Amino acid sequence: MVLKVNYEKAYDSVNWDFLLYMLRRMGFCSKWINWIDGCLKSASIFVLVNGSPSAEFIPQKGLRQADPLVPFLFNIVAEGLIGLMREALHKNQFKTFSIGSNLVDISILQYADDTIFFGEASMENVRAIKVMLRSFELVSGLRINFAKSNFRAIGMSEQWTASAATYLNCSMMSLYSNWGKPK
Repeated sequence: MVLKVNYEKAYDSVNWDFLLYMLRRMGFCSKWINWIDGCLKSASIFVLVNGSPSAEFIPQKGLRQADPLVPFLFNIVAEGLIGLMREALHKNQFKTFSIGSNLVDISILQYADDTIFFGEASMENVRAIKVMLRSFELVSGLRINFAKSNFRAIGMSEQWTASAATYLNCSMMSLYSNWGKPK
């Protein structure tokens, strides 16, 4: 089975406390963490309303999209989801999918704000993914846009696939996806 996850306003909703927690958890030194904290909290924003600026306010979450550090910081936040998957695998709560002649197990691929889950097609795996995603949402601030997320199970009936997609509140992925095609 394959689930491609779409985040709602990915960079705008990152929980700063979770980002700082992940930096500490990954062993970054306190000086670096303080620099990142300072960068996050140094921003101020105003909105133009009918051409006039509003009062300035300070954001409480999110990452500035034009900042060159943002993809790096987002990947650190996303590492929390990798940790949840690692724990699920360790506790045998998720079964991976093996590929290639060496049967390499894969369960999750992550690049910037793109996340793809792979695993055996079973309702246990579908439920495990839903629990992981909801848990990750609660701690990271990254909400899953299930309406734009896609699910597909290979070798399972259309009825089973539709049932699993409905359980995940997402649409079914086309068998003939545009992934990998030149733009």
